Amino acid sequence: MDSMVITVTDAALRKGAMEGTDAFLQVFIDKYLEVTGGVLNADTMPLLNGYQHTLLGYHFFREEVNEGGFVQLIQNGYGPYIFGNPFAKAMRLMGAKEFSKLIYAAQEIYIDHRKDLERECTDEEFMAMYEQYEVFDDLEEKFMDMEEQITAQIAEYVDQHLEQFALVV
Repeated sequence: MDSMVITVTDAALRKGAMEGTDAFLQVFIDKYLEVTGGVLNADTMPLLNGYQHTLLGYHFFREEVNEGGFVQLIQNGYGPYIFGNPFAKAMRLMGAKEFSKLIYAAQEIYIDHRKDLERECTDEEFMAMYEQYEVFDDLEEKFMDMEEQITAQIAEYVDQHLEQFALVV
């Protein structure tokens, strides 16, 4: 099954671009969330192409890590989506080389502790994971420091390769 043609309006893109990088990228992300119903599963995965998944992956990564770090990202079920796909490689190809290295570093931790990090747990056990996996702290701080630059790099890539992310109508 081929990915479907995702369309965004030129007007929405212009408005987003005027509001800044976040708003520009959000035009695409909102469309992907609409198409997938905000759910990633066997039925919705084929609806997006690799580029679209990469941008949506960045959206989830950023949202989850900014709110609750890698532990939250993984506990909320995004571990396989980020670490089980060529997300880090795609980030490198989009120009976010330092971010790609950060993803690979987090991926190593994830792979080594996947079973524990993904297990069902109580709120107390979830909070305890933050102490247990302090190894993520430096990576989270690095991400916070480079987030604006990464977002700008991704937005620039999307702008230069619009046809990969949506059909502009």
